[in-house]
Amino acid sequence: MSYELVAGFETHIELATKTKIFCGCTTKFGGAPNSHCCPVCIGLPGTLPKLNREVVRYAIRAGIAVHGEIAEISKMDRKNYCYPDLSKAYQISQLYAPLIIGGYVELSNGRKIRLHHIHIEEDAGKLIHQHGDTYVDYNRGGVPLIEIVSEPDIRSIDEAREYVEKLQQVMRYIGISDCKMQEGSMRCDVNISVRPKGSEKLGTRTEIKNMNSINNIAKAMEYEFERQVDLIENGGSVVQETLRYDDATNTTSSMRSKEDAHDYRYFRDPDLVTIHVPKDVVEEIKAAMPELPADKCRRYIDELAIPEKDAQLLTKYRKISEYFDKACEGVKSPKTVSNFIIGQIFRRTETEADKEIFDVAVTPEQLNELVKLLDSGKIRNNLAKATLEKMLDSGKGALEFISESDMGGLDENALNDLCKQAVEGNPKAVEDYKNGKEKAIKSLVGNVMKNSRGKADPALAESKIKELIG
Repeated sequence: MSYELVAGFETHIELATKTKIFCGCTTKFGGAPNSHCCPVCIGLPGTLPKLNREVVRYAIRAGIAVHGEIAEISKMDRKNYCYPDLSKAYQISQLYAPLIIGGYVELSNGRKIRLHHIHIEEDAGKLIHQHGDTYVDYNRGGVPLIEIVSEPDIRSIDEAREYVEKLQQVMRYIGISDCKMQEGSMRCDVNISVRPKGSEKLGTRTEIKNMNSINNIAKAMEYEFERQVDLIENGGSVVQETLRYDDATNTTSSMRSKEDAHDYRYFRDPDLVTIHVPKDVVEEIKAAMPELPADKCRRYIDELAIPEKDAQLLTKYRKISEYFDKACEGVKSPKTVSNFIIGQIFRRTETEADKEIFDVAVTPEQLNELVKLLDSGKIRNNLAKATLEKMLDSGKGALEFISESDMGGLDENALNDLCKQAVEGNPKAVEDYKNGKEKAIKSLVGNVMKNSRGKADPALAESKIKELIG
């Protein structure tokens, strides 16, 4: 029997506000243990939380970006959560009236992964296990989160990977989180079940908790899918439980039985007021949103004639797309700008981390100037490429390396002389061309371009060389 994977995600994203959700403590990553805490965020008796307005605004931006409906009225609830990383023994979250309802993430195959809701909540602290002892660092406790809860719409590991990558990309674009999984600012709980292909009935799900790497998500899902299939085919049944993934052994193991909402005994938090979001506030936030990556990619393809693969590379990170937009202002061929970025600048920003930061020596204005010199015919492509390399080395503008004589082009007599020199000085290439090797002409043209320092017109040089050989 063939089986189908069914998965849904609960994705926790730390919001990039300067202070925590209910107090004024910093949200900065790191710091000495328990140095970013106060009586409010560790829940001492007699303290009262106060909701950070920016948390709500950041969450609304996330909701708009994934096509969700912003609830005009939402409320905070207490989730009884008696674990040592939450000193007050409950987490302030949302269940009955979350801030964002619905929405979707569209995949490249056209499928839309539906979202059930997005809610805001506080993060818990961190347990540190050393030498048989357990320590608690409450620095992370009270850091604001959004939790994005999908429907069980994911049908393959490839779809799961793309879903997480798209969420990460969008949340970075709108500036609400850095989504650094290695630092815990984006974490996924993966709910996974299997069912016979063609069946509409959902199987019993397990939850793989706190995944902080896209590669590990893929490996854990593959292992868990095979484990559940083997269990069913050998006459067993899947137990609803929460699992941890061990990347060293590439296995999952049980943490606890899987809770449902009623197990947490949710009730309305009596210390926090109802959240009211007027429609004009939503419209104001929507108007200030940046262009989303999918929209930007489509615009590059449709309006700027950028090939789809190149458009995807240019829009993967917001800083690269903003650089490209500035460098394109007033140029005749945005594709030329794209070629310089992807061809030469990307060679100097090899890692994904480098591309995300995109701190290059050449400003977009300097690249724009270089491309306009090319557009105007004052310089040729070879000279432009060589000049860009010098600009990347030094951070200086194009005119620091291009003289007036470089921009003067070649008169006909000078071009004729260079073409004659190329023909006379390369008899083997001439013979190869005469024998039908078309590529040989390119080496002769290259000789002319080199000796003219890129000023010659390569098409005209090729024509003249063919005349001389003929």
